[in-house]
Amino acid sequence: MKREVEYSVRLGPVDRYRHKHIREQGKVIYFRIQLETVVEGDWRPVVRYDTSHGYAHRDLMNKKGEVIKSPIFVRDYNDALTFAESDLKANWELYKERFLRE
Repeated sequence: MKREVEYSVRLGPVDRYRHKHIREQGKVIYFRIQLETVVEGDWRPVVRYDTSHGYAHRDLMNKKGEVIKSPIFVRDYNDALTFAESDLKANWELYKERFLRE
């Protein structure tokens, strides 16, 4: 049986962390977590970790909409999700600063 979890957490007045993952038999089979900030009145993605394209990876965005994709080299999606959550929670301000600067 599949179990889907989805939520959003405010990190600041114009920043949020959106989280979605699906587990089946205790294993993560899909996830997407994303840091977003408001730019000129619109929510814009800053960094996203997900499993689209069949592998765990990080997408770093800039204000122009360009994306730098980097694979996450971990054993499985459970470990990749844990890594991604920890990274975003610890470094969200640095990611935002980089996004706004570029």
